Amino acid sequence: MSLTAYRTLGTSGLRVSPLALGAMTFDDGSWGSAPEESFEILDRYLDAGGNFIDTANQYNGGKSEETLGRYFDKHPGRRDRIVLATKFGGTLYPADPNGGGAGRKAIHTQLDESLRRLNTDYIDLYWMHQWDRHTPIEETLTTLNDLVRTGKIRAVGVSNTPAWWVGQAVGIARTRGWENIAALQIEYSLLTRTPEGEQFGAARAFGLGVTPWSPLASGVLSGKYSRTVRAVPGSSRSGYAAPQLTESTFVLLDDLAELAADHETSVAAVALAWVRQRPEITSTLIGARTIAQLDDNLASVEVTLAQDQIDRLSALTEPQLEYPMNVIRSFGLGFQQGDTTINGVSSAAFARA
Repeated sequence: MSLTAYRTLGTSGLRVSPLALGAMTFDDGSWGSAPEESFEILDRYLDAGGNFIDTANQYNGGKSEETLGRYFDKHPGRRDRIVLATKFGGTLYPADPNGGGAGRKAIHTQLDESLRRLNTDYIDLYWMHQWDRHTPIEETLTTLNDLVRTGKIRAVGVSNTPAWWVGQAVGIARTRGWENIAALQIEYSLLTRTPEGEQFGAARAFGLGVTPWSPLASGVLSGKYSRTVRAVPGSSRSGYAAPQLTESTFVLLDDLAELAADHETSVAAVALAWVRQRPEITSTLIGARTIAQLDDNLASVEVTLAQDQIDRLSALTEPQLEYPMNVIRSFGLGFQQGDTTINGVSSAAFARA
């Protein structure tokens, strides 16, 4: 596989690379990558055939979008070849109650500001960054539908949103002929697998694309941590990683290292390959502050794990799903279908899934 093995994103007609480049690390160099370094990362990703770039209005106070806008100004021919995604919802004006969220006023203001920072007149994929409990669902959906009709955005997605809301949104949009939800952006990795219950169920039921964020669990699965290395000096992610560095995680890291040696690749590449090979996944978000980190992540597209290797890693991090999935799993398919096979699925296969 390569970055040019493009996939259709959910219910949209967008063709995207199996790895998406997340631009959250793009800023002025005070935390992530300075613009010049960010430009090098963008060049490397795009030259390798990648075409899917993801950012958000709130990333680094808007600096991520500004960096991308400067890049497009420097390389005007590249903008239209890119599937550009950004997000709304996060406020940049803490004292303004309408500065963020998914209301009509907020969405219009946030989109106009993102378009200005990004130096473009349209967004290919506009994500709702997080569910807004204070705004009626119809207001959000009609606003996004109108923006698609005007051409300011081309497709709609949702991130960090309950599956029940997604189901409601899809049902309302399809019934009323509004723009449908195209994809979900979720946190998903070998260490964060609860989306396999409700989120993956919604994606399968409605034909939505899935783009995981933090597939390396905030760097825990990047290969820089081990039983002997539990903190990385200068790493901005060490604080996020510390609570997850438990004995069960070290057992997983040991197995990842063994499989990495078998495939002559890195721990990060194997962990990313496991996420990429999930049937629900369309494109996996990767982030990098340096060219070396980017190359390490891009190497994952060359890794194809055998089914027994996938099962081996999966068994180490079996998720404890919440109700009703825990009850459904404990009953098993045998509760309904006995020892028979229906639609190619046996009760024994379900128990191993």
